[in-house]
Amino acid sequence: MGTVTPRPQTGNPKPRMFRIPQARAIVNRMGFNNDGVDALLRNVSRMRYRGILGINVGKNFDTPIERAVDDYLAGLRKAYPLAHYVTVNISSPNTKNLRSLQEPGALDPLLQALKEEQARLAQQHGRQVPIALKIAPDLDESQIDVIADRLIAHRIDAVIATNTTLSREGVAGLPGAEEAGGLSGAPLRDRATAVVRSLATRLTGRVPIIAAGGVLSGADAREKLDAGAALVQIYSGSSTAVRAWSGKPSQPQDAENVPLAGLLSDAFRTEGDALRPGPFTDGAGMCLCRPGINTPGYNSLSWPSAQACVTGTRLIPSLPTQCP
Repeated sequence: MGTVTPRPQTGNPKPRMFRIPQARAIVNRMGFNNDGVDALLRNVSRMRYRGILGINVGKNFDTPIERAVDDYLAGLRKAYPLAHYVTVNISSPNTKNLRSLQEPGALDPLLQALKEEQARLAQQHGRQVPIALKIAPDLDESQIDVIADRLIAHRIDAVIATNTTLSREGVAGLPGAEEAGGLSGAPLRDRATAVVRSLATRLTGRVPIIAAGGVLSGADAREKLDAGAALVQIYSGSSTAVRAWSGKPSQPQDAENVPLAGLLSDAFRTEGDALRPGPFTDGAGMCLCRPGINTPGYNSLSWPSAQACVTGTRLIPSLPTQCP
């Protein structure tokens, strides 16, 4: 759920979301519109959902970037008692200067502060809540090198690759493409997969990679897993978005129109796999994985209510033992 900020904020002025159906893409500049973390927690405490819950935290738009750590720590403290994992979003293109937190001079103190607070909260609450760092697709290889090194050095529990892109490759000249904001959907796929592959080469299994970006079919999900991801999230590729792009109602048997059905039927076409969707969510996303053998822990992580999942030779934390 999220991204949520410590204080309520309205986000950017409307209109702030633009569909580009010809390219199966969306441009958004939402700007972390939300009612604040306290309101979110009240809603969470009332909801009947019993799956794994991720809460995505960010900074308020009017918090100086030099004070960003304060907002992320406030979000972590508030979310910790109810979240199964917390995503630290430092890669939205719609909050001024936010992506500068990916630079070494800002990233090191942020990650150190988060890990210190995580340890304190774990002792206070008697459980370890993993922290996932969400990064941008618009990174060069040297920047990915630095981020991977910092993820390992600070023992961050997972990385989400990627957020939306500022590039307009694949949509240039189409109506809506000129709008400011982050581009998602099909044009993001290759760029996001390249970041996953680069991270996988550098992390060598030490930090799980959660892939997002351009996942509109089972083949897209399979590509992310083959690139080195442990889990896959779906955002713009949700069935609602695809109905709008296709101009006709989606049918459950049509994997081209229903990406979730496509993921289940195409991404894991291995004999003996017991397939089921995992409600490992972050905002509008859903992660899917193959349930495998029960193995305690992964990379010394404590993913709550999780069982081990096998993708090739990789053991990855994944689904709750019982899906809702």
